[in-house]
Amino acid sequence: MERPAWAPQGIDISVPSVSRMYDFYLGGSHNFEVDREAARKAMEFLPGLPKIMQANRAFMRRAVRYAVGEGIDQFLDIGSGIPTFGNVHEVAQAADPRAKVAYVDHDPVAVAHSQAVLEGNDLAVIAAADLRRPKEILANPAITGLLDLDRPVALLLVAVLHFIEDADDPRSAVAELREALAPGSLVILTHASYEGIPLSKEEADGTVGVYRNIRNPLIMRTREEIGAFFEGYEMVEPGLVSMPEWRPETPQSPEQEDPYAFSGFGGVGRKA
Repeated sequence: MERPAWAPQGIDISVPSVSRMYDFYLGGSHNFEVDREAARKAMEFLPGLPKIMQANRAFMRRAVRYAVGEGIDQFLDIGSGIPTFGNVHEVAQAADPRAKVAYVDHDPVAVAHSQAVLEGNDLAVIAAADLRRPKEILANPAITGLLDLDRPVALLLVAVLHFIEDADDPRSAVAELREALAPGSLVILTHASYEGIPLSKEEADGTVGVYRNIRNPLIMRTREEIGAFFEGYEMVEPGLVSMPEWRPETPQSPEQEDPYAFSGFGGVGRKA
């Protein structure tokens, strides 16, 4: 197997990674054949996967612009993946050149590629850490050196919680992060769900099986279960909705024409 020059040493390129599969769905170039194979297999069951990812990214960009509009100039993006065009720091810094962005991911390819992309940008960093261990994130010197946690922060948990099994207690991790944030902070969150997918649960289950086989289970939660992650936050209007329905910039954006864009939920909460 050919190892591309950009691939960090020491990573196993024979095992698919969810962040590299996500990169493939979005048309990125930082993925291996093993990732593309798994992604294509997932798309056999759920052909709209790239559309879901695009809706996710479009929601993230609107939510980041909303946060800047609310006066927030610090962003903590956990499970940030491989930076593709229109990432958090690009959107935030276009709206406010002083915006600071700390990315966190546990995939070595995502971390290495983020380092390359962020080179020369003093207001953005990447830290290797795992959402399941919030203490390590909150104590990471790269993050504490850039962000002032005594001031409001926008915490992004975009398309990451559905990769954390209930046994790993994602609600506690999210609560621990919330406790560390200053009043006025926002959480920006999206999550996969069977609700909204234009297929039967049985058909969509094929995709879930692909992720289970690569030992990255995709945990589909109900709207109610996803809403529980917002405990301790006041929901920003329009609440927890399918992603194209969250403050669309035009009455009928092109993404809304595709039924797959309405799979799963997104929302923003404000810490009182």
